[in-house]
This record gives sequence, structure tokens and C-alpha cells, in this order.
Amino acid sequence: MKKFVMLGSAYCLAIVLWGCNTQHQKIESPQQFDYHATPQEIGTTPQAIADIDALLQSFVDDKKASSIAAFAAKDGKVMYYDAFGWKDIDNKIPASVDDYYVLFSQTKAIVTVAFMTLVDKGLVAIDDPVAKYFPEIPDEVVTRINDDGSYETRPVTTPMTFAHLMSHSSGLGAGLAGDIRRAELKRDDRPSGFFGGPIPDVVPHGQHTGGGDLNAKYLEEEMLALVKYPLGFDPGSEWNYHVSTNMLGYLIERISGRPLRQYVKDNVLLPLGMKDTDWYYEPDALGRFVKAYSAKDGKLIAASNMYSEGAVSPQQTYAEGAIGLNGPIADYAKFCQMMLNKGTFNGKRILKPETVELMTTINRLPEKNTGGEGFQFGLGFELYNEKKSPIPEVSNSAYAWGGLFGTEYIIDPENDLIVLFYLNMYERDALYPVFLRKVYQAIDKVGP
Repeated sequence: MKKFVMLGSAYCLAIVLWGCNTQHQKIESPQQFDYHATPQEIGTTPQAIADIDALLQSFVDDKKASSIAAFAAKDGKVMYYDAFGWKDIDNKIPASVDDYYVLFSQTKAIVTVAFMTLVDKGLVAIDDPVAKYFPEIPDEVVTRINDDGSYETRPVTTPMTFAHLMSHSSGLGAGLAGDIRRAELKRDDRPSGFFGGPIPDVVPHGQHTGGGDLNAKYLEEEMLALVKYPLGFDPGSEWNYHVSTNMLGYLIERISGRPLRQYVKDNVLLPLGMKDTDWYYEPDALGRFVKAYSAKDGKLIAASNMYSEGAVSPQQTYAEGAIGLNGPIADYAKFCQMMLNKGTFNGKRILKPETVELMTTINRLPEKNTGGEGFQFGLGFELYNEKKSPIPEVSNSAYAWGGLFGTEYIIDPENDLIVLFYLNMYERDALYPVFLRKVYQAIDKVGP
């Protein structure tokens, strides 16, 4: 009996120690940002912060940027958080950190995380065939387009999986398959306002992928239309950016039984406290958005605001997985810190630690791909495994992405650092790398 009691006491002590250790681990991962940390506590200097201020102000003074928002946090301590320029130049409304930005492809990582919550719930696996949940998914690869417009196909060598969707290697809408679709639909698939893509006469409801049906009321319509065409390559054999995450978003709807927008809000955005990030808003929120501009020949030229106007549409049913989210910079910083924390922030666990590792450490692309030399991609993020960044301080553990309108971010676990940089400009210089280097240089201890 005494032996049993002693064993029980030891067991209880182990439980207590485990609980203390667990609590200690929770404390080690910051659940809120510390906005009051001094430069010395962060490992930088007031002069280094002033140098970043001067750099961002120079972008505005030189008319390279209309409005800029920037955020950096190390160990959860906010090193930098400020805005420069004008939300609305004509009306002399200064930019602020609370301004809304159109995020475009920054939507993709959030939607990918939303899908991975389904994986963590045991409802699906990343290597499951997509056809298991969506039998209509193409299983043929186009090999030739004939002179009369008909085409020839062969069976895929590998079934499409969810990992292919999350790494943009599904083959959907790629290569010759994309050529066939463009010819049949007679649509310009360049994003409106970018690369010469035409601006529509009427602002669509929500934000739509170039070449899609701007009148589509639900994402399902676009995805059912897409799967009528074969694939452009065997899944996993190449990189073709963008449309795969729309299909991933639609599969979230099919598996969860809920609209994409609501599932993402309930399982990612709201738990993290990202209350201002959304696909849609009430009409009075339009005043929260920065105006769009282009930088040309040393001048800032007003450009179309169709994307922000689409976010306050009276019809709020169309939500893509690839683009569509909007919000202020500090909201998205919470998402980045959650990933850096291995799945937790705001006292909420969004993903398991091993799930974050699965997404951010394994390259899913072949060595040679159209992303370029050394380009690697995990599940939802570009990976820096081969240290291809021109900024030497960026560690091999870093991962990142951004949006077509000029929003960028990086998450660097080795340096315990997140950095975000926001613009909304159609045409612009490459300002983000200059800012990012300045941030890394401002920190005393970086790198391996």
C-alpha cells in the first residue's frame, strides 16, 4: 500500500511539474504584442528606429509611395509600427496604422491555414486525393491543341492531392489547359489594372480572379466551370500560381459544409482577434481604405479603387480563396505571430505545432520549376531553405509571401521575427527589400 501511495505521489508530482512546464511554454510564446518594449529590450537602438522612419519618409517625399504601413516584432515585442504618406492625397487625409489595405494574395496563407484546421480535426489529410471529396476534379492532362481548337489528353500519372493545391502544383488552369479556356471564354485573364488588364465598366461584387466571371455570385460557380477543362501538367510536376487556392477554398466549403468566409472567420480570424480583416464590410467602411495610386515618372497618379469598392458591395456572397481579404497591418501581424508561435496567439490554438512545421519546412516543388532558380514552396508559403534572399541576415528557416497590390511579409523563426510592409499601388518600385534590410540591420543579434 505504501509503495502504491509513493508511486501515486510521484505520479502527481510529475503531473504538477508537467503542468508547470506547459504553463512555462505558454508564457514563452507571446499571446499579445508588447507595444511598450524599449529599443534596448528588443535589441536595437533609438537611432536605428529613426533610420527606418527616415527611409519610409523618403519613399513618400520622393513620390515612390502614396501611403505606407510597416510593422516589425521580435520575440513578440513590437520594434516598429507606423504609417507614412496619405490615405487620400487629393483630400489631404494622412495615412495611419489603422487604415485598411487590399491584401490580394495574402488571403492565400490564411485560407491554407483554415484548410489545415480541417486536417487537425481529422476531417481530411493533405495527401488525400481531391477526387475523394470532389469527384469532378480533372484526371486528364492536355497534350496537344489541334488546329481546329480540339485537343488531346492522357490520364494523369499522379492524382491531385490537397498538398498539390496548397503548393500551387495542381495543374489546374495551367499551360495548354489555360490556353484552351482563354480561347473558349474569350476573356482577358490579366488582373484588372495590372499588366495592362482592363478595368471593368461596373465594379464587381467582391474581388475576382482575372479571367473569371465577374458576375459569379458564389465561388462554386467558378470552380464548377474550371473543372470542365483538363489539367495543364501532372500534379506535383510543376508550379502554376494562384487558382489552386480558389479550389482549396471551395473544398473547405464542401468538407466543412459552411461558406468559406464564415469558416475562415470562425476558425482563424476571430480567434486571433483579427476583427477588422474580412472579405466584405458595411458601406461606411470604404473610408477606412487607402486610395490606390501608381508611381510613374516621379509622380503619383490616382488609380482605380475597384477592389476596395468591391469590398463594400451590397451583394456579399462571393468569396475567393486566392484573393479578397482586406484589413489593417496589425491584424495580419497577429496571423504571422501565430505561425511564429507554432500555432497559437491571443490565447487560442489555431494549429498544432507539428502542422505548422509540416507547412513551413518541407519543399513541395520539383527542383526545377517556373518559380525560378532555388524557388521553394511549402503549404501556403514560400520557403527560404536555400537562403536565396539577397538579404544575408534572413535565416534559412524563414518563410514569406505577399500580395499583388504591394503588401509583403516575412516570418523568421530563427530570428524570432516578423516583418510586414504595406502599400496599395498598381505600379511601384521595389521598396520592400530596402525596408526589410533596414529592419534586419536594426537588430543587434540576428542570423545563425
